[in-house]
Amino acid sequence: MGPDLAVEIERKFDVDDDAAVPLLHDLPGIGRVAQPVEYQLEAEYFDTEDFRLAARRITVRRRTGGEDAGWHLKIPVGPDERHEHHAPLGRKGDGVPASLLDLVRVHIRDRALVPVARLSTRRIVHHLHGEEGGILADLMDDRVRAEVLHPAQDSLHWREWEIELVDGSRDLLDAAQTRVTDAGARPATHGSKLERTLGPLLRTVTDARPAPTPDGPAADVLLAYLHEQLTTLEQQDPQVRRDAPDAVHRMRVATRRARSALATYRSLLEDADAVRSLREELKWLAGVLGKARDAEVMHARLREMLAGEPADLVLGPVGRRVDLELGGDYRSAHAQALKALRGKRYFRLVDTFESLLTAPALTARAAEPAARVIPELLNRDMRRLRSAVHEARHHPAGLGDHPALHQARKDAKRLRYGAEAAAPVGRKKIARIADSALGIQKILGEHQDSVVTRDLLRRLGAAASQQGENGFTYGRLHALEQVAALRAEARFRKEWRYFPTALGTN
Repeated sequence: MGPDLAVEIERKFDVDDDAAVPLLHDLPGIGRVAQPVEYQLEAEYFDTEDFRLAARRITVRRRTGGEDAGWHLKIPVGPDERHEHHAPLGRKGDGVPASLLDLVRVHIRDRALVPVARLSTRRIVHHLHGEEGGILADLMDDRVRAEVLHPAQDSLHWREWEIELVDGSRDLLDAAQTRVTDAGARPATHGSKLERTLGPLLRTVTDARPAPTPDGPAADVLLAYLHEQLTTLEQQDPQVRRDAPDAVHRMRVATRRARSALATYRSLLEDADAVRSLREELKWLAGVLGKARDAEVMHARLREMLAGEPADLVLGPVGRRVDLELGGDYRSAHAQALKALRGKRYFRLVDTFESLLTAPALTARAAEPAARVIPELLNRDMRRLRSAVHEARHHPAGLGDHPALHQARKDAKRLRYGAEAAAPVGRKKIARIADSALGIQKILGEHQDSVVTRDLLRRLGAAASQQGENGFTYGRLHALEQVAALRAEARFRKEWRYFPTALGTN
């Protein structure tokens, strides 16, 4: 089982040793403030030797004492908000639970987590109850003694207040902040106790992505887009491991966008072999994720088709057979994806992606103005798409799947992502190209989905027949998919007539 997940919304404040906790009972919606409760908390924090987690404001700790003893993993998702994952305390020497390690693998890869700090906290909790009795928020008054364990022994102490929402609103959080700052508290200079403990040892990961402009270097367009895709990959990795809704799709799209951008703008990067290798690895990862995603999409497609069929035309346990087949396919494919995400090949892919953005090797062309270089590179992709479409229009797929139609879909997707990356160039026609390429991609994607779905329906119908079930409904759905394919191809031909012409260059 995975770790429990909670959403933590809190604000921290630095306070003097002699500061008095202000009255809180008259804050909006507060009925009473309970008598304060005191706890002694002991926590040990874990990180890599180069503090990869703390640099990203992620904390992993084992804590005893208080109301929530156990292992805690906190991942920031906003200025005041963190996802907090819990796991049982276990024995002291057992190390970080695998369920928590899995959620930070994208950052640590195959590096070990070691104890880096130990904190002892005398905590006094003030529960703020609503007018109907429930707890809306807590104010924690903490006196902390911290010991640095790695790389050198050091210690420090301080006092801080934390206001954490339980069932209250952000309006209450704002009102409480005003009250405590009026009493002398100051917004904390550090995001967590661990960050304050490590202090100068911590090299915070800054957002080093460039801010592309039309007159700025062309490389900024590519690097900003790649930064965005790596961030999405890192965000979705733990969600895929938790099997969160749509996570596989989002992570897969990030890999595809990165791979396409590297193809469109490859002339801006010096090491062609390294770019080619990274593109191949991104293709592998997209393929691993794609098996689960394809099963998910096909399952939803067939369930929707069945829901729209008259009841008297659904003969036999068609829905059950679809659920068993595609549900099983998804579980198997998701397990394969998890295996890949725990492997060295994936770790090295992320290492390489990260290194490319940390120290990119750029060509001389990359320093030229984006407004001049980017349209030229997009025009190359447009010519590529036009060639594929010309081939597809001379070889209609009909009810089959001609390779030219498949290639046109892939080229439309590549052009779309290249044009999306080029948005900072600020030309309306680039946005129009992105929209038009997306339209072509979707139409041809529907055609491809029909081809794949028909193949599945043939297999399901044959299996049903062997079990003595009625195959009528599978044949009917197959015929409906044939009609959908022909309509998609007709829409593609019509849509293409309005596709934008090439971009002018400066």
